[in-house]
Amino acid sequence: MGACIGIDYTAAVHQAAGIGRYSRELVRALAASSLEIDAPQFHLFVADAGKVVQPALPGPNFAWRPTRLTERWLARLWYRLRLPLPIETWTGPLDLFHATDFFLPPVRSGTRTIVTIHDLSFVHLPETVMPGMTNHLNQWVPRSVKRADHVIAVSEATRQDLIELYQTPPEKISVLYHGVTADFKPVTEPNSLSAVRQKYNLGQQPFILSVGTLQPRKNYQRLIQAFAALDPAPVLVIVGSRGWNYANIFAEVARQGVEERVHFLGFVADADLPALYSAASLFVYPSLYEGFGLPVLEAMACGTPVVASNQSALPEVVGEAGLLVDPRNVEAMAAAMTHVLADTTLSRRLAQAGQARAGCFTWPEMATKLLNLYEQIIEE
Repeated sequence: MGACIGIDYTAAVHQAAGIGRYSRELVRALAASSLEIDAPQFHLFVADAGKVVQPALPGPNFAWRPTRLTERWLARLWYRLRLPLPIETWTGPLDLFHATDFFLPPVRSGTRTIVTIHDLSFVHLPETVMPGMTNHLNQWVPRSVKRADHVIAVSEATRQDLIELYQTPPEKISVLYHGVTADFKPVTEPNSLSAVRQKYNLGQQPFILSVGTLQPRKNYQRLIQAFAALDPAPVLVIVGSRGWNYANIFAEVARQGVEERVHFLGFVADADLPALYSAASLFVYPSLYEGFGLPVLEAMACGTPVVASNQSALPEVVGEAGLLVDPRNVEAMAAAMTHVLADTTLSRRLAQAGQARAGCFTWPEMATKLLNLYEQIIEE
């Protein structure tokens, strides 16, 4: 291809999970898949670069293009003041710019553009979005979608939302699923499983695991209510940084009287996650809305049986390899958890089916499709 492609890598540097992980894995896979002589040159744009030490570049055809301006300041310049300050001010001349995190900045005339839209939860469930962000998202995400030459949706559910809510032409949208890295596989070595239990003070008792930022959309209050109804009850382990409006989650634990059986681990390093997933008897993901739901895929890849919400993109990811429940129905959630924990045959079947299902989602396949898409959009 021999083109120059800019990628917004800001979330990859500043966010450990979510879009940050998506951006890191996307670039890592591109680096592994673009080793030909005429491979594109990638310029990685990073805002607020003065805060962090930049990691090693993923490949010889990658270069940093940082700015010390913060995301907040760039938002003021681009979206509040509407200054047509092009991204090429920092990246240099580009053939194409890929905005990986909803918002498409100004570009010079002739630069092709792609924007990734992860979900439209702020349209469906505005009450679960951080106050102050809803108006900004509702104003600028549809404008970014309209301006972009092409749009990447991370699931068919998000693609349908773009068509129905923004009247985006179907041919303008490509679905490119997340992948799961080879690190996520069953951990069976007893010492590794014991070590992760010891590190996070989990003892030797069975536990249910859930992974995701503490925020209203993840639906942890209902999960805690469902967990409290289990008899006999194991332990519930929740992994995730504190997002916003999380006080109600802790209050629910006290209200249900399960303080001794619910453990909040906060952020857990990626290196510990495979063993943690593998040690769990069950993974539960009760989210009210997801554009994809990467933790579900990671759990399945580790051979952990899954109970997940039947909303948005989660049925696409889980397929028939897990039990799907209405995330607003506490009784149904409790019944599904009880069923898997009590039925070893079902648990084993879901674990095997989940591993097979996870094998359908790989970053190398996604990177190949993305490189083809870059070439197609540049040539149009």
